[in-house]
Amino acid sequence: MKKLPFLTLLVLFPAFLFAGEGMWIPMLLQYNEKEMQEMGMRITADDIYSINHSSLKDAIVLFGGGCTGEIVSDQGLLLTNHHCGYGYIQRHSSVEHDYLTNGFWAMNRDEELPCPGLSVIFLREMRDVTAQVLDGIDIEMAEADRQAKVDANIKKIVAAVEKETAYKVSVKPFFLGNEYYLLLEETYTDVRLVGCPPSNIGKFGGDTDNWVWPRHTGDFSIFRVYADKDGHPADYSHDNVPYKPAKHLDISLKGADEGDFAFVFGYPARTSEYLPAVAVDQEANVIDPIVVDLRGKVLDIYNKYQEQDPKVRIQYASKHAGIGNGWKKWMGVTEGINHFHGVEKKHAFEGEFQQWVVGARNRYMYLDLLNQFKKNYKELEPYQLAYTYVAEAGLRIELVSFAGRFAKLSEVTKDTPQDDIDKSVASLKTAAESFFKDYYQPIDRDVAKMLLAEYLKAQPADFRPAFLNDIKDVDDYVDKLFDKSMFTDEAKVNALLDGFKAKDAKKLANDPAMKVYQSLIGFFRNEVHGHIAAIGSDNARLQRLYMKGQMEMQPDKRFSPDANFTLRVTYGKVEGFKPKDGMKYKHFTTLEGIMQKENPDIYDYVVEPRLKELYINKDYGRYADKDGTMHVAFTASVHTTGGNSGSPILNADGQLLGLNFDRCWEGTMSDLIYDPDICRNISVDIRYVLFIIDKFAGAGHLIDEMTIVE
Repeated sequence: MKKLPFLTLLVLFPAFLFAGEGMWIPMLLQYNEKEMQEMGMRITADDIYSINHSSLKDAIVLFGGGCTGEIVSDQGLLLTNHHCGYGYIQRHSSVEHDYLTNGFWAMNRDEELPCPGLSVIFLREMRDVTAQVLDGIDIEMAEADRQAKVDANIKKIVAAVEKETAYKVSVKPFFLGNEYYLLLEETYTDVRLVGCPPSNIGKFGGDTDNWVWPRHTGDFSIFRVYADKDGHPADYSHDNVPYKPAKHLDISLKGADEGDFAFVFGYPARTSEYLPAVAVDQEANVIDPIVVDLRGKVLDIYNKYQEQDPKVRIQYASKHAGIGNGWKKWMGVTEGINHFHGVEKKHAFEGEFQQWVVGARNRYMYLDLLNQFKKNYKELEPYQLAYTYVAEAGLRIELVSFAGRFAKLSEVTKDTPQDDIDKSVASLKTAAESFFKDYYQPIDRDVAKMLLAEYLKAQPADFRPAFLNDIKDVDDYVDKLFDKSMFTDEAKVNALLDGFKAKDAKKLANDPAMKVYQSLIGFFRNEVHGHIAAIGSDNARLQRLYMKGQMEMQPDKRFSPDANFTLRVTYGKVEGFKPKDGMKYKHFTTLEGIMQKENPDIYDYVVEPRLKELYINKDYGRYADKDGTMHVAFTASVHTTGGNSGSPILNADGQLLGLNFDRCWEGTMSDLIYDPDICRNISVDIRYVLFIIDKFAGAGHLIDEMTIVE
């Protein structure tokens, strides 16, 4: 049997990459320590990650499953981005208590607001289990057999470790399945909202400024983690006490100067830096433009209605933010890839790779790799397009996606235990309450008319959900759909759920919105999913092999694994950039820029009167920069992506400088290709955060909890 050799640390970490590029595994940071210290870091890798004593990792959390947060007091006080806490702020908001517009500040512990469903996860330990996971793996194994063996090995490893710990145990692949690491994590579920600025601070600039530098956004919110009296995770209870962390971050008031070393510690979600050219081209120039177009049209409809009604503005604020964030990012990805000539550079590298392959007989396994990629992605494209339209044009209709929540209940029979039915009903009643709280039917009707018209234009009649081929007039079809479906009416939904029995399932199944949902999902399952899964599985095999080949070809290059929502360290310098000829951006913005952007007629640029007053009086307290101005945000050449939102950006001493919240427009392609000249992360200056908490909101008691370094 030919054993598949796993890559050693000597291969992974011997030499220099680009400063700023790479998302590094914290338990292996000793291999980066020398470079980091040469760049200016004054602490050690052990100060950042250790399992033998408290370290910075003990202050970092995965927040809500999609962002990063950091503990900044010994009382469990947590900072993250405003946009990360946005959904929870919105859920607590109403016309009477509009925390989105006006902000919220708990002046004592009793005023802190519970956030059901919100959790934070602490990483307690990582372990390299590559050898155990790949035990018995043959390089010539069929992919399904290989994966079955890997899964069996992981299951055995997890079961053994679970016997020795109370932490959650999981194993994740790194380097596209060439390495595996075990994670020990602890989840806290009692997390409460403590404070947030008004949207005119926390979301200043809105979608207009999103992904664009210069930024002037106070993108932060404050939560607190609670535990039982012994410090262990516990569901919400009035008896719970603030969590006492092993470590909380010190906060620096020194600011970030040009050329300073800085690093981000957080949970980047997904990067794909080692893809072949054909994959990058398809994502950037085929799929992303369609998503951008459809989402842009949805946002236009949202905007029209939100501007007319304050209640609708609140109801759709979180939805708008979620759709808009991806819309603008993917627009930037396409522009960046093409401006940077990313596909051409990938092709050039592949030419070098192929020359290397034919240079030795023992590289036979890589010989046809690139041709196989081309064949697979050509075959994948129509199925990927079909999936995109199901997700973005079909299930984007709220009525249809909400009906889909009831699909399982619509399939119960007389043999289904009533207890199981009752559990489903209880869950759906909660879901219905949440849905109708933030649902405005006129928006959804207009969105449905637009999306179905686009769907019909773009996808061939012989390769789309069957219901579309029954449509003669889109507007008439949508009006009848909305008029006849029970899922537009909360009272009708609740009336059916009350006392629901198996015989009532037929009413759900026959609802026109349910039929549309089932047509969409049926088409996806029967015509699309299998092909995407099969091609995707083969691409995973090819990608794993391609990753291994790249490392063998470049033994002196230091590779970092793609992001996969595990804790990472990224580092670089505080610096501006030159995105285009004749353009040069400074590395920071100030409160003066907010006043320059002020426009009371545009919601994104309304300036709070209290903030204006503080600006006029230059009442910045100890939070002003040494130049006398109030710094708001700054840029650095640190590699970040989605999931890094809310991550702390730290100085050479490991002290908090700010909260990462965005990337520059020109560098959004960094998930696929990193350019050290223009890829910049954007952070809100921690001094502006403290200034808003203290001077603007008068919540100085929160500052008193923190450890401030003057």
